[in-house]
Amino acid sequence: MALVLACAAPGMAADKPEVKLAYVEWDCAAASTNLVKAVLQEKMGYDVEILPVTAAAMWMAVGTGDVDGQVTAWLPVTHADYLKEVQGKVEDLGPIVGGAKLGWAVPSYVEVDSIADLNDNADKFDGKIIGIDPGAGLMRLSEKAMKEYNLDKFELMEGSGSTMTAALANAIKNKEWVVVTAWSPHWMFGRWDLKYLDDPKGVLGEEEQIHTIVRNGLNDDMPEVYAMLDNFHYESPDQLQTLMAWNQEDGADRYENAKRFMKEYPELVESWLPKN
Repeated sequence: MALVLACAAPGMAADKPEVKLAYVEWDCAAASTNLVKAVLQEKMGYDVEILPVTAAAMWMAVGTGDVDGQVTAWLPVTHADYLKEVQGKVEDLGPIVGGAKLGWAVPSYVEVDSIADLNDNADKFDGKIIGIDPGAGLMRLSEKAMKEYNLDKFELMEGSGSTMTAALANAIKNKEWVVVTAWSPHWMFGRWDLKYLDDPKGVLGEEEQIHTIVRNGLNDDMPEVYAMLDNFHYESPDQLQTLMAWNQEDGADRYENAKRFMKEYPELVESWLPKN
């Protein structure tokens, strides 16, 4: 999906450094990153470049200072290894939203409720677990789950968030059984009747939070940007879910939907802005 770069108000951005943000091409990450970009440009007069990369590259770029920050760190489990690699080189500004969850999901009509029961029904799933990009923390955890549950009748399929939801949509259309690597908040839980499979071994982790991570020194170099990122948060997962759902509409533009969000939640947006 093309990203629309909007310009800040005339005469404003020329006096301010460009802000660079990295994100993973996940729906939640893209929604939040475009929202931060819109606030920084429309409300604060900065030019902002957003860079879609892999999860590993995103964390490394913040750690080296090649980008100023990211608003899509899943902690304490999913991105724990990435955080460890850049410990001391980045600053954690805390959660933007709680209630985040990783797992494997199936349509509600599937008569399986636990990962532990998948092997017994491998034929109905065509022996496939539909995954996302191989660099994702969810995929690393899924590979571990494959071993812990001895899912020798299955293959974990690599792909992307979009190929995963396309496979899910096709299976539901044909009332077929399918299991996908999943996370919430995600628009697919609003579009279809899905359920997470029980994970009795706890391999895929418990409830998580999505955090903002910035490079060391950002507060000294760009105190206004630092303050805005420090203040940035949603009041509930539903707000992020709403923004993500808008981005799935035909012809949707993430940046324009970010501006729409700003108009619909003016008090929330105001709370993010630096106080003089």
